[in-house]
Amino acid sequence: MSLQIQMLGTGSAFAKTFYNTSAMVTNEHARILIDCGFTTPKSLHKLGITPDQIDGIVISHIHADHVGGLEEIAFRLFYQHNKKRIKLFITEPLAFILWENTLKGGMNNPEDGYISLDDYFDVILLEENKPTEIFRGLTIEILPTQHILRKTSYSLFINSRIFYSADIRFNEQLLIHEVVQKRNCHTILHDCQLSGTGVIHATLEELLTLPDDVQKRIFLMHYDDKMPAYIGQTGSMTFIEQYQILTLPE
Repeated sequence: MSLQIQMLGTGSAFAKTFYNTSAMVTNEHARILIDCGFTTPKSLHKLGITPDQIDGIVISHIHADHVGGLEEIAFRLFYQHNKKRIKLFITEPLAFILWENTLKGGMNNPEDGYISLDDYFDVILLEENKPTEIFRGLTIEILPTQHILRKTSYSLFINSRIFYSADIRFNEQLLIHEVVQKRNCHTILHDCQLSGTGVIHATLEELLTLPDDVQKRIFLMHYDDKMPAYIGQTGSMTFIEQYQILTLPE
């Protein structure tokens, strides 16, 4: 089976139309999520997928539009699916922050012995810049990238040839030399701020400066609700839409 990537949402943190940017990656052995924002459970519901049908979740960083749905997923696994635990793939620095600063307030339950992230998920710590086969035929490499200063954030390589930016500032050197020239990634899923200055995200204006052979590999995600007005203005890049499925070689 080829690897499939389906977008559960393609919107920015403030988008109301396209849901939080999150992806579901599937092959014949596993189904995982990349991030789980506060709209992700609703998106899964619309597809008829329940939390127990997910094998794992990879976390890129700790903003609510990327982790805000984890509490619901965990509680539904606990209360509706016989305390099932799925795998949570995360780096050690993010794991600490995720529990202590995001989830602990609502999920800490000392009376029943649920006092840590490990009590709800099978936490698998990923090492930076180390390709890890998390399920058969599905390898993730987590790459430190810059989003907001002094806040840990990662982009991903999926099976070496697919680049998923999560949230990242424009980085021409990374995209041209590492992603395309060195790794020859055939598919790039990249966040895109449609207007304004690229303070924490790559802007469309910046991405349009990339060579055409790089642009042709890029699917744009994490855009705001004005996206339809920009159709036809993205050079050789393509907007990926919510629920769209990419079927790619493993």
